[in-house]
Amino acid sequence: MSLLQVISFFLTWAGCWLPIAILLAIARGWRIGTLETAQKLPLLVSLYLLAPIILWIASKITHKNFLDYGLVWNFAILRSLSVGLVIGVLSLAILFAIQTILGWVNWQKISAQQIISIVLPTLVLALWVSATEELIFRGFVLTQLQQDYTLAIAAVISSVIFAVLHLVWEQRETVPQLFGLWLMGMVLVLARLVDGGSLGLAWGLHSGWVWAIASIDTSQILTYTGKAPEWVTGKYGKPLAGMLGILLLLATGGMLLVVLSFEF
Repeated sequence: MSLLQVISFFLTWAGCWLPIAILLAIARGWRIGTLETAQKLPLLVSLYLLAPIILWIASKITHKNFLDYGLVWNFAILRSLSVGLVIGVLSLAILFAIQTILGWVNWQKISAQQIISIVLPTLVLALWVSATEELIFRGFVLTQLQQDYTLAIAAVISSVIFAVLHLVWEQRETVPQLFGLWLMGMVLVLARLVDGGSLGLAWGLHSGWVWAIASIDTSQILTYTGKAPEWVTGKYGKPLAGMLGILLLLATGGMLLVVLSFEF
């Protein structure tokens, strides 16, 4: 029953968004299948603006509220968000520092003005996208699935859905990242557990990773030297598609497990 509710949610969300997406594509003269990243942004914005509305309707039907999903607006969630954001950015900084020392990546010169013009808007976007995805996947989906499944099984299923749905935006570069995205989902479930059911820590970690990667990709400040194979650094330059990115997630998950063990 809970899995059917989750499927119904995504079908309803997609059904409400599809007419908007079609109208946007027609108005801008886009050809579906050949869209560039900048052209996909309005589609993503319209999709994610709809999410809280559809989720609110779903919560009424299932007799839940956003508090049940881990969204509590207080100082504690902001503190957890900040901690997660710092951990997420620092973990990637360590990852790229190691690759720099080993000569696997080169950094391009870029002005401070260019950095600010990229980093600030990307932070806002990362916080918004991550908040929406955490509310949906580690909030609604995980909570609903736990009605019929154990936490472990609910975490696995919600993380599979989280990974697979990334294929909607990009297929070629996402396929090699599927396992990494699934593992990321599992780590973010751990983050919610560590945070006492709140989404704050998971939101912060997710935002930190998205912010750092999106800023690097947008600024094109980093290039790979080719001295290390792609299976190590990440196919198509995506950390989640490489061994180092997987190790980063495992290290983060291990740290969260240690914290969780102390709490219990």
